[in-house]
Amino acid sequence: MTLADLKEKSIALIAQELGDDFNVTTTLALYTVPTGKEFTPFAVCISKSSGSMTTATVSFGQSGALTDFLGTQTLTGINASGDAVWMQPVTTGATPVGIVTYTAGEIFSMDHVAAQGAGMTADVSVFGFLNDA
Repeated sequence: MTLADLKEKSIALIAQELGDDFNVTTTLALYTVPTGKEFTPFAVCISKSSGSMTTATVSFGQSGALTDFLGTQTLTGINASGDAVWMQPVTTGATPVGIVTYTAGEIFSMDHVAAQGAGMTADVSVFGFLNDA
């Protein structure tokens, strides 16, 4: 089984940005869905932080909306250098949360909604799976 096959048959690391700057208010394109494919995100991990990021806020989604996967998240779980957080839509009660599937050419992005206020970096890893369109 090839790596390409594995990404289509399991939840896998789809995209990664190393050392992303969290003291900005910009949009970071993380993954463009290839021709003939659909991408369903599962979770995002922010790891290897260079320090506390309890002020920074981010959202995730399609370029333009930027909140259709996850609305604004405050990174309060990152309190020290090396901390990490996992973020994904959470089911409340008995009602499952719908997950967005992106089609060929759509861009999955992270929006830096509010800057940390001091120089801070971390790795951003996107997990999900691909299907044939």
